[in-house]
Amino acid sequence: MRIGDTEADFILSGKTGKGILLVVVCRKLRTVFIERIININIKAVHLAFKRIKKRFPEIKTITTDNDLLLARHKELEKLLNIKIYFCDPYSSWQKGSIENANKHIRKYIPKGSDISKYSKYRVKKIEKKLNNRIMECLNFFTPYEVIEKYRKRKKRYSA
Repeated sequence: MRIGDTEADFILSGKTGKGILLVVVCRKLRTVFIERIININIKAVHLAFKRIKKRFPEIKTITTDNDLLLARHKELEKLLNIKIYFCDPYSSWQKGSIENANKHIRKYIPKGSDISKYSKYRVKKIEKKLNNRIMECLNFFTPYEVIEKYRKRKKRYSA
């Protein structure tokens, strides 16, 4: 597994709510990126992925469910210059990192919540909280610390 192999998923609003969250997690670094989308359409999803790619240019692949919002995944692959893979139906274990991240997000945004009621600021605070958790699988570093170390090392070798 290399840095830049990610998993993606959507967290949906409850029946009466509006909006979704696009969640992307780096499988190796465990870094979580969350984008709130209120007006849900394929173009908005592509723009949200673009915003994440800007913050995490290391993305090389995305593994996700076969969702209707990814019907134009070939377009998205070209837009982001990445490869997209799909899990088998009903095989959430094939993307365990994102399932784990979603479980932690649900502590702050319970199932059935109206995502439009959560400000962008609040969503960024949740993302920050997740990325500042000390993790045993990262040798007791946080995802933010690990990504910063990686970027500093990469910069040093490319200079």
